[in-house]
Amino acid sequence: MMLFYLIASILAASAAFAARNERQIAAAGAAFYAVQAVFVLCIFAGGLYGTDSLGVFSFDAAGTLFHILLVVVSAFAFAHSEAYLHGSDLRQTRTYSALLMLLTTAISGAYFASNLAVTWIFLEATTLCSAGIIYHRRTAQTLEAAWKYVFVCSTGIAMAYLGILLLAAATKCESLSYEAVAAAAAGGNALYLKTAFLLILCGYSCKVELFPLYTVGVDANFAAPSPASALISTGLVNAGFLAVLRVYRILAATEVFPWVRSVLLVVGVLSLAIGALFLRRTNNYKRFLSYSTVENMGIAAIGLGIGGAGVWAAVFHVVCHTLIKSSLFLQMAVVRQVYNGYRINRIGDYIHINRVGAVGLLAGMVVVMAFPPSPLFVSELAILREVIAAGKWWLVGVMLLLLCIVIYSFCVRMLRLCYQPNQDELHPSKADRKLSWSALTLLLAAIVVGVWQPAFLERLIAQIVSL
Repeated sequence: MMLFYLIASILAASAAFAARNERQIAAAGAAFYAVQAVFVLCIFAGGLYGTDSLGVFSFDAAGTLFHILLVVVSAFAFAHSEAYLHGSDLRQTRTYSALLMLLTTAISGAYFASNLAVTWIFLEATTLCSAGIIYHRRTAQTLEAAWKYVFVCSTGIAMAYLGILLLAAATKCESLSYEAVAAAAAGGNALYLKTAFLLILCGYSCKVELFPLYTVGVDANFAAPSPASALISTGLVNAGFLAVLRVYRILAATEVFPWVRSVLLVVGVLSLAIGALFLRRTNNYKRFLSYSTVENMGIAAIGLGIGGAGVWAAVFHVVCHTLIKSSLFLQMAVVRQVYNGYRINRIGDYIHINRVGAVGLLAGMVVVMAFPPSPLFVSELAILREVIAAGKWWLVGVMLLLLCIVIYSFCVRMLRLCYQPNQDELHPSKADRKLSWSALTLLLAAIVVGVWQPAFLERLIAQIVSL
């Protein structure tokens, strides 16, 4: 079934690339997302859930949950891109649309891969698709960002590949399937296992937007169109997180696991600190949201590092962050439509120009800062409880201090956007409120999850944690 999914998705993307007008691009997009919907139905209603495909894919809980989120965010990004691309020539529009579909397909492949090498291949494919999207505007700045993304991500992916080879050597496992490597990992050489994990974590940090290679993700989100940034900052980040999580679970039964958790704690704290401090320094709203992603993924890494209920909280945090951050990036696309820019010190008075969008941003501010009824309040509280239970009071103090900086930064930036008077020379355009309402639905879905978790969501997350 996975082969048919990949072929159908690539054919739809090819149809968009070969389209002769915008109507054909829209038709190709409709066909692509119809394929995604049918695929999800086949997993749940067609008996695919829990089965394998082609020997290197598995329709497990992790892949299924993150794929559903990916399809939702990608569909919103594609729909919002129509307004963003208004005025672009046909060649740019069809290339961008095709690459957005191919990026979605590559991310899906990484989600369902049950083999270390196959995960690596699909994550490398996301690099090429993302680079093309970053270069959409064809400017010197986007060209530089695209080449930087390719270079840094390729370097990171190469590091991860060395880690995979070392992990295979440590376990003396001929197969690179996660199940086989996990079964053999307990008897592996400790030094090899530690080195392999470091290489894989550092390599995939360019995708998951964690320390040390987080900068490339920030630059990518800054240069890419805002609807695409909504996908890169959530769906692609989730692919990197899931790749790290699977390796984390492989090492759970080994003697090096306490060391692995310590490394994740250090990486998580550093990422949280970097995200919090750069939220105060940046003067661009897209970079601001990108550093918020670094901060949130740092919190998720801390959850994995502390263990126990923190693992559940980390997965739940990433799931809810997907809905929240995609909503904020889509709202930023409307902000650009109004002001033709994202400069923090130049734009303001958004509440009188687009009240719906301003409410969406202010509500998003409250939710992303983890105030009730935000689902992030649930996950961050669970992580703090585990940290306290572990007796790491220094970590509690560091987290609370950095989260206070995050809260202050969000309040200052979002209130400035909504209420600060415009510069005299700035003449805002009219906003498309339908797009603001559309983006707001994702945020409302996140709030609902914060108040009430559906049974199927609880079941899927529980299965992911017990992998």
